[in-house]
Amino acid sequence: MGFLSGAVTFLRFRVAGPAPRLFDQEHLDRLADLAAGRQRIAAADGVEVGWTAGGHVLDTDFALDKNVVNDSLHFELCVESDKLPADKLKAYTAVELAALAKNNPSGFASARQKREAKEIARERLEEEAKDGRYRKRKCVPVMWDRTTNEVLFGATSLTQVDRLCSLFEQTFAAKLECVTAGRLAADIDNRTGPDADLTPSVFVPGVSTGDVCWIAGDGDHSFLGNEFMLWLWYWLDVQSDTLTLGDKSEATVMIARSLTLECPRGQTGADAFAHEGPARLPEARRAIQSGKLPRKCGLTVVRHDQQYEFTLHAETLAVGAAKLPPPPEDVTDTRAKLDARVDAVRSLVETLDQLYSCFLSRRLGREWADELRGMQGWLSRKERAASGEAA
Repeated sequence: MGFLSGAVTFLRFRVAGPAPRLFDQEHLDRLADLAAGRQRIAAADGVEVGWTAGGHVLDTDFALDKNVVNDSLHFELCVESDKLPADKLKAYTAVELAALAKNNPSGFASARQKREAKEIARERLEEEAKDGRYRKRKCVPVMWDRTTNEVLFGATSLTQVDRLCSLFEQTFAAKLECVTAGRLAADIDNRTGPDADLTPSVFVPGVSTGDVCWIAGDGDHSFLGNEFMLWLWYWLDVQSDTLTLGDKSEATVMIARSLTLECPRGQTGADAFAHEGPARLPEARRAIQSGKLPRKCGLTVVRHDQQYEFTLHAETLAVGAAKLPPPPEDVTDTRAKLDARVDAVRSLVETLDQLYSCFLSRRLGREWADELRGMQGWLSRKERAASGEAA
C-alpha cells in the first residue's frame, strides 16, 4: 500500500489545527462515508473523487489494523473519469460523416456536416460510457502523520491537489496547505514570511536579472528551492560532500542520476541531463554559467548510516521515486517492518528539512554576501575538464 512498500513519491501538506490525539474508528468512518463509488454526483468536468483503503483500486474496506500504522493514517485518493477512446471516436465520426455527406453533389462534406458528425459520434460514445466501460480509476496514496500533523500525497505534480484539499476538508473539516520551498522557509525562519523583503540572488552578474519566471509573484519565496539546489551543488563541488546539520548530525550528499536546469527569464528553455554524476558534465556547468537554475535533481543522501536515493523538485520540495533503507535485519515481524517503514519516511522528511535549514542559515545570515561572491566566482571559472578538476 502506497507509502508502506516500494519507492515513495510525495508532496507535503500541513494540516490546519491541532493534530489528532490518535487515529481511531471515527477517522475510518469518515473515510468510508466518502469512499469512492459511494458519491454518484460528479463534478462539472465529469470527474468523481473518493477515498479507497489502499488494497486495490476497488478496496473500500477501511480497518484499523490495515490503515493505521505507527501513528500514521494510510488511505488513497481515487479519481474516476470517463476516457473516451480517441480511435473509436474517430471511427464513429467517419461513419456518421459518410452517411451525412453521401448525397452531396460535390462529393465532399460541408463544414456543418463535419461538426454534426463529431457531435453525433461523441453523443454515441457518451451513451456507451453510461455502463462504465470507459471508466478509468486512478488512486494516489495518502499518508497522514500524526506526529508532525502533515499529509504526504503520493504525487509530484499539482494536478490533483485541488481535489485532495477539497475532499480532505469535506471529510475531516481541516484545511491543507502545501509545504513549498517558500512556505517551509517561512516556518523555519520568520525572516522569509510573505511580507519579507526577499528577492532572488544574482548568481551571474550581467546575465541573471533577479527574476524567476516560474514563481507566481510577490510574497512567494519558492525560488529559495532553486537557490538551495545551486548552493548545494556549489558546496559539494568546492567545500565537501559532507554537511554538518543543525542537530549536529552529518549528511553525505551526492547529485546523481538526473539534473534539470531552466532559464529563469523564460528565454533559452530547459536542459535535462541523465548521467551518473550530472553536475560534473561540462554542458551542465555551461548551463548554470549562462544563468540557468536547477529545477529538479537526483540526490543520494546518507545520514545516520541510512541511505536515501530520490529526485527533488526545487520549488515544491516534492520527492520523487525515493528508495528507502530496508528495515534492520533483526526486525522480522511484519508489523514491526511496517512501523520501521513509516519511521524511514519520517527520517527522509526530517533529513530534507535539516539540509534545507542548513542552506537557510547561510542564505538569511550576514555571511550570505560573502557566500554569494564565492558562488559568483565559482560560476565565473573557466570550463572544467571532463575529469571535473579545476582549470
